[in-house]
Amino acid sequence: MPDLIETIEDGVATLTLNRPESLNALSGEIRLGLLESIHRLGHDDSVGCIVLTGSGRGFCAGGDVKTMAGRSAKVFEERAEGIRQSNRIPMLMHATPKVIIGMINGVAVGAGLSMAAACDIRIAGRSARFGTGFIRIGLSGDWGGTWTITRLIGTAKARELFFTGDIIGAEEAAHIGLVNRVVEDSELLDTTMALARRIAALPKVALGYTKRNLAAAETGDFAASLELEAVHQARCSQTEDHREAVAAFKEKRKPVFKGR
Repeated sequence: MPDLIETIEDGVATLTLNRPESLNALSGEIRLGLLESIHRLGHDDSVGCIVLTGSGRGFCAGGDVKTMAGRSAKVFEERAEGIRQSNRIPMLMHATPKVIIGMINGVAVGAGLSMAAACDIRIAGRSARFGTGFIRIGLSGDWGGTWTITRLIGTAKARELFFTGDIIGAEEAAHIGLVNRVVEDSELLDTTMALARRIAALPKVALGYTKRNLAAAETGDFAASLELEAVHQARCSQTEDHREAVAAFKEKRKPVFKGR
């Protein structure tokens, strides 16, 4: 079986990390597969939403510790370049116009937590567990976690999690804003896919520009956000989906969006 499984149904693409024996620790195949799949799906007009999850009992346990000795033996410049290549994945997740939902079905630690944080929305099963993990193996963090997690939960809590490496449960993760919603494990798939299908049925062009607005708002000032909103709103107003929504409103019917 491949380390990354892709399925598409009802406009929703599901990417499943498939190394359950290692709690879906990252392999080279997973890294390359995520880069290729997210880039391609981001340009696929038939896809309106991406769900990222793991097989078995884990979402993702982060880097594969069993292979770290060999990677750490590389010269500094080569090791840094390898990390830069992996860091392209959260950057791609951040930049793709498609909404990405993290379906957190178990442990999310280290780069696995950073991957979850790079999703636009996170829904966790009640048994899910979260931790930065890096400090416990003498590392400082990658995959953009120090940036995304700080913005999700605030500086004080982010520092606590990174400095201690503590593991927290799903309820605490929801309380501090790390995940959007916690559901029973038995309900995780249905809840996540219902939301994914709902998003996939919305106007795709508008979704993409909305994601750009929100990403820019994380670092830009108010004036820059206002200008970006003006440009993006004008672009969306010229789409067929906008015209269809206006017509459907006037005719008191449900709009039928075509993604253009």
